[in-house]
Amino acid sequence: MANLLHLNLRSVFIPSLSTRRHSSAAPRRHQFRVEAKVREIFMPALSSTMTEGKVVSWLKSEGDQVAKGESVVVVESDKADMEVESFHAGIMATIMVLEGESASVGSPIALLAETESDIALAKAQASGSGSSGSDQKTEAVAAPVAEPEPVSAPLVVAAVSASVSSPVVKVASTHPASEGGKRVVASPYAKKLAKEFNVDLGTVVGSGPMGRIVAKDVELAASSAAVSEKPKVAAVAAASAVQLGSVVPFTTMQGAVSKNMLESLSVPTFRVGYTMTTDALDALYKKIKSKGVTMTALLAKATAMALTQHPVVNSSCRDGKSFTYNSSINIAVAVAMDGGLITPVLQDADKLDIYTLSRKWKELVDKARAKQLQPQEYTTGTFTLSNLGMFGVDRFDAILPPGTGAIMAVGASRPTVVGTKDGRIGMKNQMQVNVTADHRVIYGADLAAFLQTFAQIIEDPKDLTF
Repeated sequence: MANLLHLNLRSVFIPSLSTRRHSSAAPRRHQFRVEAKVREIFMPALSSTMTEGKVVSWLKSEGDQVAKGESVVVVESDKADMEVESFHAGIMATIMVLEGESASVGSPIALLAETESDIALAKAQASGSGSSGSDQKTEAVAAPVAEPEPVSAPLVVAAVSASVSSPVVKVASTHPASEGGKRVVASPYAKKLAKEFNVDLGTVVGSGPMGRIVAKDVELAASSAAVSEKPKVAAVAAASAVQLGSVVPFTTMQGAVSKNMLESLSVPTFRVGYTMTTDALDALYKKIKSKGVTMTALLAKATAMALTQHPVVNSSCRDGKSFTYNSSINIAVAVAMDGGLITPVLQDADKLDIYTLSRKWKELVDKARAKQLQPQEYTTGTFTLSNLGMFGVDRFDAILPPGTGAIMAVGASRPTVVGTKDGRIGMKNQMQVNVTADHRVIYGADLAAFLQTFAQIIEDPKDLTF
């Protein structure tokens, strides 16, 4: 769901001439009219922790008509890219924060004019905001009605000729998604798919609003061109190259991760490990893998089932004076991304069947890769899973995310020589997990009991498919 931009109405009401010429014997009511309307588009707060946002792309150019409720800009918060809608209709008069630039929450990033005649005023307001600010704004709009301040013809022509004078012609003849190769207007998800399928967005015709390229356009182009996977691998390898010795500032996501990790240091934690046999789980996975079930979904489901019997492990402490038994079991699962980490949340994982859970997980991962997760899809976790077993990692410890009670680090399942109950030696697949927990709320016995239940579900997973 897109967020609504905060638009500030800068309307100046100026008395008409009739208010100056009325007779004292026959007083008239003051009549007012709006001389000009310029609305400021502010950097929105997309999450409770967001203090600054970066403009990823403008979906509207200067001079474009903007309809109420129409998406105008894509903003990067600490964890996701979000399309933001306009709360008012008007004309995009001037863009103050360019693509790739950042601005603090609440600061103006563009100006929206109500009519074509207000565009020049908006541009003057934007150019004056950097120096004398409010004084220039007031002077620009407070000219007497009887003697309006003349506006130079070149300024009006430059403002209107961009695209306002004939928007219909522009849509019909010049595709906004190409603009002569200077700029590609595409949704973040479409850009992500284009990278995966090695599709040149400059060759794609968009079917979205105002010719914007959307995901289905990229998929159609990819299927028609029969793009192979080899270019994709080459592109990933090239993107991973770094310049040794260079100093790279944190991205917005890396900054958020850094802040959370520092916050985690203030929580007293402890760790408990457990080894369990996964032969039955591996057999179940092979049986239902063709139906779209992932190992991540199986682990999340098993975790949620165990948490229903140990609610204290699903609790959280935020103020150091009390803790909350969370009413929902929301399993957050760590996903590595370029330049950061995010934890999409499988909400009410205990109530969903394994097939629905797997479909939901795929949707979340796709949205995470495209940086399209909504805040409630990555901030509502009550218990976290971090699975490095898929990379062959035997065991590791995870750092507790702020505001949660525990996180479980899952290692790889490996063939292991073990002793059987009858004293013989046998071979079994075994997996090690380590749980990091908030010791203010959760104690050693709590984790031990939870891990025993979790191991029982893993070693006898028949209930996971119910």
